[in-house]
Amino acid sequence: MIGRTTLSALTFALALPLAAMVAPPAAIAAPAAPVAEAVSYGSHALQEIDFYRPADESAARSPLIVFVHGGAWAGGDKSDSTGAAKIRHYTEAGYALASVNYRLLPEAEIERQAEDVAAAVAQLVADSKKLGIDPHQIVLMGHSAGAHLSALIATDPRYLAAHDLRPSDIAGAILLDGPAYDVPLQIRDAGPFLGIAYQLAFGSGYARQDALSPAMHADGENARRFFMLHVERADAKAQAHALGDALTEAGTDARVSGFPGRGMEGHNLLNAMLGRSDSPATVPVDEWLAETFTSAG
Repeated sequence: MIGRTTLSALTFALALPLAAMVAPPAAIAAPAAPVAEAVSYGSHALQEIDFYRPADESAARSPLIVFVHGGAWAGGDKSDSTGAAKIRHYTEAGYALASVNYRLLPEAEIERQAEDVAAAVAQLVADSKKLGIDPHQIVLMGHSAGAHLSALIATDPRYLAAHDLRPSDIAGAILLDGPAYDVPLQIRDAGPFLGIAYQLAFGSGYARQDALSPAMHADGENARRFFMLHVERADAKAQAHALGDALTEAGTDARVSGFPGRGMEGHNLLNAMLGRSDSPATVPVDEWLAETFTSAG
């Protein structure tokens, strides 16, 4: 397991802008989001979900978006990473939204984090009648490390199989500027310093790196649709296309789109502004969601 001394290097390398990622700048601050209901999916304090019902609860069963926060697998939290605009926008559109916490490095390795996300999805499915959601219309949405974890459970069947679910039970996955869909490629493209940081998270063994690479599982059963978004970061673009190409080659519906924004500022703002009318990603995501939920209905 990764130690606390090496974790500090990982956090510095991969999560230095964490404060910007989990707290939008004052210039894009939004009104308070709807009130969440707490849903537990385990005994650990971080095995918790914030669940938001749609603004109009007249539908018997609502589609569900499951959001998985970023933070370099070592930080972030559902309470400040989801974004008030995102919560308000999607609940007003008639969707339920669940924001998931999961255990973090160094306490929990990435495999355990993926297990947590899968367990959270399974809990929501089990509670679907009580929560008023349609268990056949679930879309994963993840940012940064959360995009990687979402992609992993949407392509590697072992995580959902532990709960008698399959990747094809997931209607789709929206991946916001994620890393490490192809871990060996990520390590090579990251350069010496960041490459070491990624190795601290994913290990130096190729077998484990491949096992934690969603692109390496794309030739099997996957979630039914994928939408990979990236900003103007070379490694994020390469990772999105690596996964998109692997999924397309396997016959899975996969779309890759680039959006304005440079470096980590663009990376953070893509997530923080999604759901706002002035975000260039809001309308394309809305259209993709409508298509996905219509086809899954």
